[in-house]
Amino acid sequence: MSIKDALIKASEVGLDLVEVASVAKPSVCRIMDYGKYKYEQNKKAQEARKKQVHIQVKEIKLRPRTDVHDLDVKRKHIRDFLKDGNKVKVTVRFRGREIVHKSIGLEILNRLSEELSDVAVSDGTPSMEGATLHIILSPKRE
Repeated sequence: MSIKDALIKASEVGLDLVEVASVAKPSVCRIMDYGKYKYEQNKKAQEARKKQVHIQVKEIKLRPRTDVHDLDVKRKHIRDFLKDGNKVKVTVRFRGREIVHKSIGLEILNRLSEELSDVAVSDGTPSMEGATLHIILSPKRE
C-alpha cells in the first residue's frame, strides 16, 4: 500500500504510522500508538536496571606491622563485605624502609586469602604497585 494510503488509514484509527524496517524493499511500516510503545520500552529498561546487582569494591588497608588482633578484626570486616556480595581489595602499604620486607606483606595477604578461602576467591596473585601490595578477593559463587 502506498505511504499516503497508510497515513490516511492510521489517522482514521487515531494511531501513528511507524517504519519498522527501512532496509527492506518495500519498507515495512506498522500502525501503532508510538507514545505507548516508547513508554513500555522505558518501563522495561527501568525494570531491568532495578534487577541488576551492584557490586562495589571495598578496600581494607593494612601495614606490615599490623598486630594479630587487628588482623582478626579486619578479617571479620572482609568476611562481612564478601557475604554482602562485594569485592574486597586488601592493600598492604609500606612506608620508608619497610619496603625492603615485601615478604612480610606477601605472607599477610597469602594467609588472609587462605583463611577466607571458604567465602572468597582471589583474583590473581598479590601484585606490587609502588609502595603498596594488593590482592582482590571476590565472593565465592554457590
